[in-house]
Amino acid sequence: MNRRAKDEEREERINMEIVVDANGPEEQAMGWYYYLADTMNFPFAARCVARRTISPLEPGDEVEVVEIAPAEDCEHEMFVMVKWRSRTLGVPLMQLEGIEVDDETQQAIEDWHYWVDRGYEL
Repeated sequence: MNRRAKDEEREERINMEIVVDANGPEEQAMGWYYYLADTMNFPFAARCVARRTISPLEPGDEVEVVEIAPAEDCEHEMFVMVKWRSRTLGVPLMQLEGIEVDDETQQAIEDWHYWVDRGYEL
């Protein structure tokens, strides 16, 4: 796993706004879920940056992210719903980067990537 250098400003935002007062992984997951749902502005364009065995997307694929996946699908990892071919399906947010997204959406995506890259888990 590629460990990202510690970013004190991002750490403080995550600890004070996202997982604040979370008692255990379930509450951390819900903190992340509502932060991402409230911060990302849907729909937005995204590009696949990593292959995952649980997703049909390939690096370089571009998709439209239409919403966050249902909460019950985000208990251990954050998923978003994307339009892919003729259907809508959930893919890991970690697999995507935004394409020309607004600042809030960009920050939310980067916050989640940072959390995972640092080795934190839900």
